[in-house]
Amino acid sequence: MTQNNNQSNSQLYQTPYVFFAGGGTGGHLYPALAVAEQVQTLVPDCRMTFFCSSRAVDARVLGASGYDFLPLPAEGLGLSPRKFARFYAGFIKSYYFVKQILTAHKHNAVVIGTGGFVCAPVVFAARSLKIPVYLINVDIVPGKANRLLGRLSRKIFVQFYDTLHYFKADKAVVTGCPLRSGFHHPDKSRAVESLKLDPAKKTLLVTGASTGSRDINNAIMSILPQLARFSDQWQIVHLTGQANYQAVASQIKNSPISYIPVEYYDDMPNLYAASDLIIGRSGAVSVAEYAAAGKPSICIPYPYHKDNHQYLNAQQLRRRNAAVIVAQDLRNPSRFTQNLCKTLIELMSDQPRRNEMALAAQECAAGSAAGTIAKTILG
Repeated sequence: MTQNNNQSNSQLYQTPYVFFAGGGTGGHLYPALAVAEQVQTLVPDCRMTFFCSSRAVDARVLGASGYDFLPLPAEGLGLSPRKFARFYAGFIKSYYFVKQILTAHKHNAVVIGTGGFVCAPVVFAARSLKIPVYLINVDIVPGKANRLLGRLSRKIFVQFYDTLHYFKADKAVVTGCPLRSGFHHPDKSRAVESLKLDPAKKTLLVTGASTGSRDINNAIMSILPQLARFSDQWQIVHLTGQANYQAVASQIKNSPISYIPVEYYDDMPNLYAASDLIIGRSGAVSVAEYAAAGKPSICIPYPYHKDNHQYLNAQQLRRRNAAVIVAQDLRNPSRFTQNLCKTLIELMSDQPRRNEMALAAQECAAGSAAGTIAKTILG
C-alpha cells in the first residue's frame, strides 16, 4: 500500500496543473510567464492555463506565448452603483466559470495569482475547492485586492523588502521580480536587425510599458527638435503603444534625429540589450527589467495612482544611483517636458555618468526569482 501511495504522489508531482490568474497589463502577465517557463523546465509535461482579462494586451502577450488562456468577464471595482453592479456581475460569472474548470483538476491543481480584478474570482474559486493558492506581488505597495488575496494564499512572493510589512510575516518572502529567461542571455543583434538600427549609434529607448503612454509620447514629440545635436551619435526607438501609434507616426515627418516609432515590441530582453539609455514608466516589472538589463534609466512614475507606488518603485533604483526620476506635473505639463528634456540632454551628453548608472543597475538586479517560485509551488 505504501508503495502504491508513493507512486500516486509521484505521479501527482510529475503532472500538476498550474493555473495562473492575472491580466489587464503586462505587469500582471510577464511575471506569470516567467514562472511558467521555469515550471515547464522543472516538469516538462506540466499543464498550464492562464485566466486573464478580455483586454487586447492580454490576447497579444499570451497569444505569442503559446500557452492556453481563458479571458474572464471580470471588471475592476467602481464606486458608482452602475460600476459596482458590473463588477459584481463580472465577478460572479467569472467565479462560477473558473470553479467549473478547476473542479476537474482539484486534486493536482495549483493557482498562482498576480493580482488585480481578474485574480480575485480565481482565488476565491480555488479556495472553495481547497486548491493551494500562491500570490506574486511585485509592486512595492500592494493594492487592496492583493492585501485581501494575500490572506487566502499559502505564500506571497514579493520583490521588495519594504513590501513585507503589508502581509503576515509567515507568508511573505522576498524573491525579487520573476523575469523571463531571455533576460539571462539577451542577444541585442536580433533587435538591431529587426528594427534596422545603426550599430554604430547609441540607442535611446522610450517606452510607455505594454499599453504605451500618451503623456510620454507627447513629451517626446515636443523634445525631438532639441535632440538634433545628437543626430550623429544617437538614434531613438519609441514604443508608442498600439492605440497611440497612428497619432505619433502622423506627427513625424522630418525628424532631426533617427527616430523609429513602434507600436509594440515583445522581445524586450533583446531590445533593452541594444539600448544605451531608457526612458519609461516605473511599474514594478519595468524597474526590475531595467536593473536586469543593466541600463541607466529615466523613470517617469505613473502619476494617477493614489498610493504613488510607481514613484516608490523608482526610488529603489534612484537610491542606488541607477536611475533618475522625472515626475509629471499634471498641473503644468510644459514644466514636465522641460525637466525631461534637460535631464535627457544631460545624460545623453555624459557617457561616464551613464556607465556609472549602468553598473549601479546591475547591482540592483535580483537573482532567479522565477525559478525560486516555481520550485516552491511544485513543492
